[in-house]
Amino acid sequence: MLKNMRFFFALVLAAILGGGVSLFTYTYFVRPQTQVSSLNPDASGNFLTTSFPNPMGNPSGTENFVAAAEKATPAVVHIRTFGKVSNRTRGNYYMMEELFKQFFGEEMPNREREQGGGAQERPLSSGSGVIVDAKGFIVTNNHVIEGADRIDVVMDDRRSFEATLIGKDPTTDLAVLKIEPKEDLPFLSFGNSDQVRVGEWVLAVGNPFDLTSTVTAGIVSAKGRNINILRRNDGMGIESFIQTDAAVNPGNSGGALINTNGELIGINTAIATNTGSYAGYSFAVPANLARKVVSDLKEYGAVQRALLGIRIAEITSELAQEKDLNSTKGVYVAEVNAASGAAEAGLKEGDVLKKIDGVEVNTPAELQERVARKRPGEKIKVLYERSGKAYEAMVELKNAIGTTEIIKNDASVSLFIPNIGAEVAALTDDEAERFGRKGLKVKELKDGKFKEAQIPEGFVITHIDKKPVTTPAELVGLLRENTGGGLLIEGFFPNGRRGFFAIGI
Repeated sequence: MLKNMRFFFALVLAAILGGGVSLFTYTYFVRPQTQVSSLNPDASGNFLTTSFPNPMGNPSGTENFVAAAEKATPAVVHIRTFGKVSNRTRGNYYMMEELFKQFFGEEMPNREREQGGGAQERPLSSGSGVIVDAKGFIVTNNHVIEGADRIDVVMDDRRSFEATLIGKDPTTDLAVLKIEPKEDLPFLSFGNSDQVRVGEWVLAVGNPFDLTSTVTAGIVSAKGRNINILRRNDGMGIESFIQTDAAVNPGNSGGALINTNGELIGINTAIATNTGSYAGYSFAVPANLARKVVSDLKEYGAVQRALLGIRIAEITSELAQEKDLNSTKGVYVAEVNAASGAAEAGLKEGDVLKKIDGVEVNTPAELQERVARKRPGEKIKVLYERSGKAYEAMVELKNAIGTTEIIKNDASVSLFIPNIGAEVAALTDDEAERFGRKGLKVKELKDGKFKEAQIPEGFVITHIDKKPVTTPAELVGLLRENTGGGLLIEGFFPNGRRGFFAIGI
């Protein structure tokens, strides 16, 4: 009996010791890797929330995500646009209406209103914008506000404003809006996108699918990316995007890409997708380019686009072999325009551009972005190779009409346009009231396309290729877009009789 009791107590003691060793091993070796660090019932006690510690510590600096998100969210706004739609074409908008129900819900216009006559206001798009000035200046994408008759801006705190369009730039897909708050607004400062590095953590802030103030995280996947979405007849589209894997969806357009310091390093613009929704990569206009566009639109109402005056090509292995180039680095000069800044500086067809202001350029996108940060009349230092030898030149940049003049989108200024040989000016308010319409008056003619087409002095231009034109800057933009063919010019003579002319460009 005593022997059996000793055996029983020995067995119990062994079990206790074994359990203690197991508990010690679990507590100090296993649990830190898998433990639920918080297990707290919600206020109602109906369910539990869990969070797991990161066994690797916090290498990503995610504590900065919180501070950056808190800084950015109040400065990112929701943009809704509306336009007039004729009853005759309302059928084309039924599908769009179903889409916008996801965005606006009960705020959709009542379809019964269509039973009246005339055009009805309809939602056009929904996107995002970034406040970049305490006084209410907002940058967004041009495609967000394109064609809008009314633009509404909804703040993170749900305040709503009707915005004024200050200006837009289709070549970079950017636009600037202005709202009139009663007090200073939270805003984001531009960071230096040149200092952004591949692999760096970034946050995308916007309003996808009407989910306001949404923040997603990712890393910079690439820089200087061209995805060929800004296709233009004039070849002036600038695509040198920052590519990230931060989730971006419809509604994020025009929103902020920020670094972990909360600085604005890009404007989210596009996604790579076959479905219309996020599929892994998103693209943002770099902040250094956006800053210049915003500054131009605020100051002049039009972007001051500086040009080298060359046609360029990417150096592929095939081109390098064909042209007997010793490297695929750099950008190939395929053509130099006569009387351009490049021609005056001595650049020639066949040269290979290596650096702009000391910065290497290896793709047309990188070169275009560097030059687009400048204004006409400014100079850049170009390092290039010719027949294997290095050369350096200072190039004075010119605008689209071949001058160094700043072109303001201002109805009070007149402008001589050399390539058409005409000085034009907007009609004064008195003239516009007398004629009952706005337009551009041909003030003076010299040798050029207008004289060849027998367009007389005093003729008032109202449309170019059926697009309305009211300022010299708008005319320059329309001429720039039509570099490969003819133009239809519509307007009227001083006696009110309508006139049509065709010119070649």
